[in-house]
Amino acid sequence: MTKGNGEDPKPGSRMERIQQGVRKRTLLAKKKVQSITKDDVKSYLMRNAFVLFTVVAVILGVILGFSLRSYKMSYREVKYFSFPGELLMRMLQMLVLPLIVSSLVTGIAALDSKASGKMGVRAVVYYMSTTIIAVLIGIIIVVIIHPGKGTKENMHREGKIVQVTAADAFLDLIRNMFPPNLVEACFKQFKTNYEKRKFKVAIPPNDTSTVTSIISNVSEAMEALTRMREEIVPVPGSVNGVNALGLVVFSISFGLVIGSMREQGQALKDFFDSLNEAIMRLVALIMWYAPLGILFLIAGKIVEMEDMGVIGGQLAMYTVTVIIGLLIHAVIVLPLLYFVITRKNPWVFIGGLIQALVTAVGTSSSSATLPVTFKCLEEINGVDKRVTRFVLPVGATINMDGTALYEALAAIFIAQVNNFELNFGQIITISITATAASIGAAGIPQAGLVTMVIVLTSVGLPTDDITLIIAVDWFLDRLRTTTNVLGDSIGAGIVEHLSRHELKNRDAEMGNSVIEENEMKKPYQLISQENENEKPLDSETKM
Repeated sequence: MTKGNGEDPKPGSRMERIQQGVRKRTLLAKKKVQSITKDDVKSYLMRNAFVLFTVVAVILGVILGFSLRSYKMSYREVKYFSFPGELLMRMLQMLVLPLIVSSLVTGIAALDSKASGKMGVRAVVYYMSTTIIAVLIGIIIVVIIHPGKGTKENMHREGKIVQVTAADAFLDLIRNMFPPNLVEACFKQFKTNYEKRKFKVAIPPNDTSTVTSIISNVSEAMEALTRMREEIVPVPGSVNGVNALGLVVFSISFGLVIGSMREQGQALKDFFDSLNEAIMRLVALIMWYAPLGILFLIAGKIVEMEDMGVIGGQLAMYTVTVIIGLLIHAVIVLPLLYFVITRKNPWVFIGGLIQALVTAVGTSSSSATLPVTFKCLEEINGVDKRVTRFVLPVGATINMDGTALYEALAAIFIAQVNNFELNFGQIITISITATAASIGAAGIPQAGLVTMVIVLTSVGLPTDDITLIIAVDWFLDRLRTTTNVLGDSIGAGIVEHLSRHELKNRDAEMGNSVIEENEMKKPYQLISQENENEKPLDSETKM
């Protein structure tokens, strides 16, 4: 009988267990809702004040922007109107340089070479995997939806494209990894320019006809011998902007050396650690201004944008296709990857990143969002500082999931509007070049348009057709930047989970000053109204 009782029909017992679980959870949720007091609501609003202000700022910015479009403001008036937003961009960009250097040096120095090597391999594997997945999503979506159906004759063109050779672009990427002058790398990047030069072409004296012509007509022969040939040649040049890639390579090398110096390198380690803390204090102060800045950034861009009438059916379909591709990657692929590897709820983790994601929408720059991303991951999600200090600066420089997806998708869209049939080999070429070009795309607004030239050149598509998609690029740039920031942040969570044993062993061997300072009450946490004691246990770093 006992055996018979134990052999209840499996489907029924399983359904009963599920129903009981649902009922239990419903009752618990009901009790929690009923037990909420006015003080609980007040403390929640105080804890999430920044996030709420930022979300409200985005909504108000959109409403204000569309309300002011009817006034037909001049370019000068729009620039004056957007000035508070420009100030926010300048403040955040001011902190990017010291933050990248100090966080990387302290993060690498706090680990031994073996642990940092393993962490680096995991980060790079994650970056490459997510970028390749993003490119494949972009290609599949654009092939299925086929937004470029029709011709490009009636499509609106906008802007001008700077031509660049793929080989020179990749060589520039390697050159920028090793800047000859660190001070110059703080405000300039190497970039190959092109100029026309004339070369003399001498005619080889290999037949008697040349000799005859010289004897018969001296002037004609002299002209032939000194004939000039015009050629476009690459020359060294530079563009304004922080050479983040060069500084990342230097900071990683410098951090490894300081870590290996032990006691001798302690003074330098303390210096960069203090610098990092000072920058985070400044970030906490700037966060109070961020909602106002984001409001005017978004409103100013909406006021400035061209008449929506120029966006035809093909461009509208292209925009929808890019949005669908980015949503699949950001809402399905990245959270699923986080859940499969860490076995934790990805939406709790993403919920702690809302402020960084909204800032990415406002600033349209993953580098400018970096200080806010640090704050969200370390203070709200409780990710180990040794991981964030290593993974985030590298990720903001080379991990561009959204850009890779966008470039592959845009290249095939341009092929479609040109009625250019791409074979399988050309699609593979686009996927490889889009992955590689996204690494070279600096974390600055609309850098993807520059690297797009490389992708189009690789399969012989007309680069001038990039002007067809510039009209909507300002909007799509914000969405792909948000995807980039989300990819970097989830990468930090995954790398921390995979590296937990190395971090634990390091703590046991050396003692961990970084974790000790994490447990201290920091002044910048008081400024940002973060209450360390009220953090949920499961959001803290599992050491």
